[in-house]
Amino acid sequence: MPLESTQRPLILVTGATGYIGGRLVPHLLEKGYRVRCLARDPARLQGRPWHAAVEIAVGDVLRPESLSAAMAGVQAAYYLIHSLGSGADFHQRDLDAARQFGAAAQAAGVQRIIFLGGLAEASPGLSEHLRSRQQTGDALRSAGVPVTEFRAGVIVGSGGLSFEMIRYLTERVPLMICPRWVYTRTQPIGIREVLEYLVAALAVPESSGRIIEIGGAQVVTYREMMLTYAEVRGLKRWMLPVPVLTPRLSSYWVNLVTPIPAVIARPLIEGLRNESIVHDPCALSLFPHIHPVGYRVAVERALAKLQASQVETAWCDALSTSQGTLPARVLTTAEGMIQEHRQRVVAVSPARIYQIFSGLGGRRGWLYLNWAWQLRGFIDRLTGGVGLRRGRRDADQLRVGDALDFWRVEAMEPGRMLRLRAEMRVPGKAWLQFQVQPHAGGQSLLSQTAFFAPKGLLGWLYWYALYPVHGLIFSGLIDRIARRAGAIDPPKESTK
Repeated sequence: MPLESTQRPLILVTGATGYIGGRLVPHLLEKGYRVRCLARDPARLQGRPWHAAVEIAVGDVLRPESLSAAMAGVQAAYYLIHSLGSGADFHQRDLDAARQFGAAAQAAGVQRIIFLGGLAEASPGLSEHLRSRQQTGDALRSAGVPVTEFRAGVIVGSGGLSFEMIRYLTERVPLMICPRWVYTRTQPIGIREVLEYLVAALAVPESSGRIIEIGGAQVVTYREMMLTYAEVRGLKRWMLPVPVLTPRLSSYWVNLVTPIPAVIARPLIEGLRNESIVHDPCALSLFPHIHPVGYRVAVERALAKLQASQVETAWCDALSTSQGTLPARVLTTAEGMIQEHRQRVVAVSPARIYQIFSGLGGRRGWLYLNWAWQLRGFIDRLTGGVGLRRGRRDADQLRVGDALDFWRVEAMEPGRMLRLRAEMRVPGKAWLQFQVQPHAGGQSLLSQTAFFAPKGLLGWLYWYALYPVHGLIFSGLIDRIARRAGAIDPPKESTK
């Protein structure tokens, strides 16, 4: 007989707005645990599909007075917080936060803390970043609560910092200047297995109070990681070794060609000179049902998220969790895609707005600069693409799979959402998504997002070369949709 809701263990998750924590929560719920999320800003969790299934506690690990209520009744707590990127004092911030969290857990009678740290052998040459991760585990243990500390190296999955850096460098740079760190050995692990380990620890009491090193099925160098990634993506890449390239210079280069800022890239790159290899294989005996895959398989799984049906949740999370605080236009790079998001508050019902954007294309055209859409279709036909000649099956009705000019309807939720996948010839993959939902005061929030997953350097050049044109067309399109629906003049776009 299943346990009653109040009898199921209550688990606290910190870092639920982050990459690991945000993916861990639904796995815990699937296993039947009650979950409480600690968040400084609960509004950032509102768009998560599991939002209604969890408790949310407002708190900050750097404010110990806010932790006691969050810890009440908790059996185990996940510590998935990192201060990297917060400034030069990130190491001390991590230590202070971990000590305060451990003390609060001990006072509340929490039975165990589960922490995800960095994989590397302790040595005098250990980077500040990796040393900080290992000392954070020591700080959590200092209060006396048993800690299960998993240590992982590169986590292969869209969103993992180390993997994102490798991926962007490989995508954007055909000729890679290789400093010494690209020959460092590492044991990358897929995000799926990391989540399996984190969840399984709750049901394996023998893992309590232990440091557990986890890695994938093979040891590779960072050079091999980049070349394998390029092979999976069908890209030709060349490596040019150089004897000296300091972490500072490398971080500036990463800052230039990837979305990762230098303040994060530098400590990350400094850590790449340290091997991250599993020396204690205890994870295999403690968790015999978990079978880590090799690097290539992990990359193929991560890249599969570029298929729209598999990245939809990440898209919706990224957009809806920030509603109400976004400016009129936001350009970001996440989950392997460039995302250009616009929104308008419209003084009509969601049904009316949905009627307008679901009626685009075909003989009606695209409301704004229709001649530019026709020109793009003509160019596409000249290069062997489908162009605009397909029109649409029905002037008023759409269904998944319908052709819509040079788009195809990939997903739709009547009255709420329409996502189109581009079938014109482009160096990558592209989508255009419209969403509408109720807003305060009887109004509606209209969102329009262009997604582009570039392939190689040509893809990035294509996006940024056409960005001014795309910006003009997409800004005009959302404005015309709002006006056609009967809205008042929409707000001007933020120039920030």
